Amino acid sequence: MPADVDLLASPAHSYKHFDMNTFIVRHLKTIEMIGVLMRIFSFSLVSWFGPKSPFMFVWIFNTTDAVMLTWCSTLKRDTAYLVLNAFWILVGIVGILRAGNILH
Repeated sequence: MPADVDLLASPAHSYKHFDMNTFIVRHLKTIEMIGVLMRIFSFSLVSWFGPKSPFMFVWIFNTTDAVMLTWCSTLKRDTAYLVLNAFWILVGIVGILRAGNILH
């Protein structure tokens, strides 16, 4: 896809198959809200349960919302939130590895 195509202006693809970016642009606000609520929920679990938190679940859930929000930020060309959520993907990967006792 050319760099000058604005996915928010109009779906630039005329593919006959499902286009994930078009779907996300069409439902952007809903996907962003789901991602934000997922983030709130995962950090609430840690806050409520402390050391007894289901850390593997929390990190997988948190990393999933970070992927969702990074994708939305990319399509919106929102650099600040792209960097923030990409950072959370990296933190999530480390958290998953640590929760799984793969990284010590």
